[in-house]
Amino acid sequence: MKKRPVDLVVISDVHLGTYGCHAKELLNYLKSIKPKQVVLNGDIIDIWQFSKRYWPKSHMKIIKLLMDWVAKGTEVHYITGNHDELLRKFVGFQMGSLSISNKIVLPLDGKKAWMFHGDVFDVTMQHSKWIAKLGAMGYDFLILLNRAVNFISKKMGKGPVSMSKRIKNGVKSAIKFISDFERIAADIAIEKEFDYVVCGHIHQPEIKSIVTEKGAVVYLNSGDWVENLTALEYHKGRWSLYQYEQDIIAKAQDQETKDSVEILEKNELFERLIKEFNTISKPTSEKKAV
Repeated sequence: MKKRPVDLVVISDVHLGTYGCHAKELLNYLKSIKPKQVVLNGDIIDIWQFSKRYWPKSHMKIIKLLMDWVAKGTEVHYITGNHDELLRKFVGFQMGSLSISNKIVLPLDGKKAWMFHGDVFDVTMQHSKWIAKLGAMGYDFLILLNRAVNFISKKMGKGPVSMSKRIKNGVKSAIKFISDFERIAADIAIEKEFDYVVCGHIHQPEIKSIVTEKGAVVYLNSGDWVENLTALEYHKGRWSLYQYEQDIIAKAQDQETKDSVEILEKNELFERLIKEFNTISKPTSEKKAV
């Protein structure tokens, strides 16, 4: 299948290692594109929840595909989030075309895009991390329960529902949090004279212009791969919001009918990840000799 060229793709909040992660769908999407540059904007691997030892093969395939891109020279920026905050110890790390950072500024056709995960704006994350972790566990359980509900709903000939979306849309405090998050990000970006501010964290895909008395900025959020299955794409000077449910080509790709779940200890998982890193760090001549 011919792959669709993309100048830049931004993905966040994949949450590999959790029941809610739609790794198969993400894999279909990634296989359908040929990006020049990739930004992984936080919470790609859910290190918070490794303790439950859940790691399907499809999750490892995502890591392998990303490492294959790096090995081929595709520029990949890994921006740390709250669920993969352990990687903040490695900020500044660079190997080949892979780099790890907390935030980046990318030049895009004469304009500047400021990119970061966004948990820095979350008061709960800063002052009550145990509450945030408890909430993450509850959210993951809700997603798992939602899948069971949708399975029954499909059998009854009805469409899927999103319980967490309904809760968010029905709770004023959640709506206010999202609005405040977007406004704070925009205010700081305008003050720093950036043209775009690109975030993740709140699982709310969005592209919109925000105008204040001090100026204007384009606010973008890549959404997530738990509920929305979205990403941001920049190509030929234009931003667009990718939505997997509307991508007929990616959805039509062959998928495995069954995905066996591998139970891995933390050490085993990190050994596999290190193996992938070692593959991309070997000289070209050495790779051919193997």
